[in-house]
Amino acid sequence: MELIANKKTAKYIRAIAFISLIFSIGLATLISLCVIIAKIAGPPPVSVPQTTVFYANDDSVIGQSKTAENRHWVALDQISPFVREATIAIEDQRFYDHYGFDVRRIAGAIVADIKAMAKVQGASTITQQYARNLYLSHDKTWKRKAMEALYTIRLEANYSKNTILEGYLNTIYYGHGAYGIEAASRLYFNKHAADLTLAEASMLAGIPKGPSYYSPYLNEQRAKQRQALILGQMREQGYITKAEEAEAKQTKLALVPLNQNEVAAQAPYFQDAVQAALLHDLKIDEQIIEQGGLRIYTTLDPKLQAIAEQTVQSTIPDSTDIETALVAMDPKTGEVKALIGGRDYKKSQFNRATQAYRQPGSTFKPFLYYAALEQGFTPVTRLKSEYTKFKLADGVSTYAPTNYNNYYADDFVTMMQALAVSDNIYAVKTHLFLGENTLVKTAKKFGITSKLDPVPALALGSSPVKPIEMTNAYSMFANGGKKVSPLFVRRIIDRDGAVLYDAHLENEQVLDKNNAFVTEEMMTGMFNKKLSGYATVTGQGIIPKLTRPYAGKSGSTKTDSWMIGFTPQLVTGVWVGYDKERDITSAAEQRYAKNIWADVMEKGLEKEKKEKFKQPAGVVALDINPKNGKIATKGCPLKVKMYFTKGTEPTEYCMDHLDGEDEFNKIQLKAKDEQKNGWWKKYFPW
Repeated sequence: MELIANKKTAKYIRAIAFISLIFSIGLATLISLCVIIAKIAGPPPVSVPQTTVFYANDDSVIGQSKTAENRHWVALDQISPFVREATIAIEDQRFYDHYGFDVRRIAGAIVADIKAMAKVQGASTITQQYARNLYLSHDKTWKRKAMEALYTIRLEANYSKNTILEGYLNTIYYGHGAYGIEAASRLYFNKHAADLTLAEASMLAGIPKGPSYYSPYLNEQRAKQRQALILGQMREQGYITKAEEAEAKQTKLALVPLNQNEVAAQAPYFQDAVQAALLHDLKIDEQIIEQGGLRIYTTLDPKLQAIAEQTVQSTIPDSTDIETALVAMDPKTGEVKALIGGRDYKKSQFNRATQAYRQPGSTFKPFLYYAALEQGFTPVTRLKSEYTKFKLADGVSTYAPTNYNNYYADDFVTMMQALAVSDNIYAVKTHLFLGENTLVKTAKKFGITSKLDPVPALALGSSPVKPIEMTNAYSMFANGGKKVSPLFVRRIIDRDGAVLYDAHLENEQVLDKNNAFVTEEMMTGMFNKKLSGYATVTGQGIIPKLTRPYAGKSGSTKTDSWMIGFTPQLVTGVWVGYDKERDITSAAEQRYAKNIWADVMEKGLEKEKKEKFKQPAGVVALDINPKNGKIATKGCPLKVKMYFTKGTEPTEYCMDHLDGEDEFNKIQLKAKDEQKNGWWKKYFPW
C-alpha cells in the first residue's frame, strides 16, 4: 500500500511539475510577446502638461500660466539624492532590479490580503505608478489594470530606469495642487528640489501615499510618523546612518505658510502684455504657453514696477474714479521696465497703457518741431505769439486755437521758448507752414501707428494714440534717433532647456542724429525757468522735485493729462484721465501725471549715474538771449545754452545790453574775423 501511495504522490508531483513548466513557458512566452509588442510599438510619449513660469529681469518669478495643475519638470540630477533614495526606499525597494513588476512584492501582498480578508497592502512599482499617472484614470476596473500593465511593459522596454524615475518624480501628486517634486519643493519649503535636505526629502516622499492624509499642513503628527517610517527604511537599506536618521527625525521643518505659496500676481497688466506679445508678435501657440513648461524671461524691473505702483497709489486718492496708465522703457533697447494699465486690475483688466486711444495733446509737439528742424527751422526761429484765426485750405473755414489761460506774448518768440511754455499758436503756424501731411509722415517715422488726421489741430495732438506708442516714440529722442519697439520678452526656454527665442536687437538709425539731439535739448526747456516770460514753463511745478537733467513734454486736453520725459537711461510716459468721456476739471487732477512722472523717475534713477545726452560732432552750442534769439553778450541778463546743427547757428549778437562803445567794437571785430576766416576757423582755431 505504501508503494502504491508513493507512486501516486510521484505522479502528482510530475503532473504539477509539468503544469508548472507549461505555465512558466506560457508566461515566459507571454512576457516575451509583450516585450516584442512593446518594442514594436516604440516608446510611449511621456510628456505631461507643465506650468509655464514668467521671470523678471532679475530672474525672480513674477507669475505662471493659469493651468489648474502646478507642474515644473526638472532633470534627475537636479533632484536631491535624498529624494530619490527616500522614494525608492518607501515605494519600490527593488526598483533597479525588476522589469516593471515586483513578483516578490506581489506575492507578499496577496498573502497579506488573504490573511486579512481585505485589501491591506499594495504592490505597485514606481513604473506602474508612473504609467497610471501618465495615461490612465485611477478607477479600479480590470480593463484599467490590464492597460496599466501594458504601459508598464512599454515604459520598461523603451526607457532607462533613471528616465522612468525622473518621470515619476516629476508627475506624482504631492497635494495642494503640486504635481512633481519641484512644484512640491517650492510649495512646502520655497526652494528648488536640488536643495532639499534629508529631513525635507523624507517628509515629501511620504505624501504621495495619501496627499490629504499625510499633508503636514493638515496633520503634522501623521506626516511626522510617515517621515519616521521612511527614515527607518532608508537606514535599513543602507542609504543613511543611524545618526543621520536620528538627526533628521529631530529636525524642525520650516514649512512655508500655505496662504503664501501661490505666486503673487505681480504687475498683472504687464503680464497680460507679455501674453499678447507671445501670441501676436512671437506667434507662440496659446496651449504651449499655458501647458508647455516654458521659462519666459521678461523685461520687467520689479523694483521700478513697485515704485510705479506705490507712486500711483500715493498720488491718486481712492475717492476718485480717475484712471491712469504708465509705461517705463529703456530707450536704448525698447525693453519695458514697468507698466501700469489701470489703478485696480481686479476691477478692470482693460490695459490702458497698450489698448486705450487717447488724445496726446501737446506731447505731440516735439514731432512737429523735429520736422521743422529738417525743413530749416532752428531753436531760435521766431514767430509771433498772438491770438490768430487761421483760414483753412477751402478758403472759407477758420480754425482759432488758444493758449492756456489765453496767455500770448503778442510778440515774436523762439521755437525753444514756444516749446517750453507750450505755445499753441506757434505750433499751428509751424504745422500749416510745413503742410499737414509733414507731421503725419514724421510721426510715422517715430513709430506712431495709430491713424492720424492731417488737420491743423494735429499739431496740438487731436488724433488719439496709445500711451505705449508715445513713450516708445520719445525713446528715439533719448537714444539719438534709433528705431526701437516695445519689448516685453528677452528670452524663452522650452521644457528641455532649448532656447526658443532670444531678443537680438539691432537698432536702425531712422532720424537725423543732429536734429534728434537738438530737439531733445529743446525739450529740456520745460524745466528751465529762464525760458518763462509771458507764460511759465510747463514743468515749473515739479522742478523742485528734480535732481538731474531731464527732457520731456507735458500735454493736456479737456479729458486727458500727459507727461512724458526721459534721461539717457530711462523714458517714462504717464497718462491720467477718465475712462468715459468726462472732463478733467480739478487742478489737482491735472497735476497727477506730472507728479507721478517726477517721483517715478527720481526714485527709479536714485542709484543710477547722472548721465548727459551725448552731443553729436555735427552740433554746436551757443549762449543765446532767449528774448530775441541772438548770441548773448556780456551784459545780457538772461543766457540759455542752445544747440544747433552746424551751419544753422545764429551769427548776430545781442546789442541790447552793451555797456559801451569798446564792447560793441570788439563784437564787430570778432564777427568780421569769423566771416573773413570762414566757419572752420571758429571751431578749429589752430
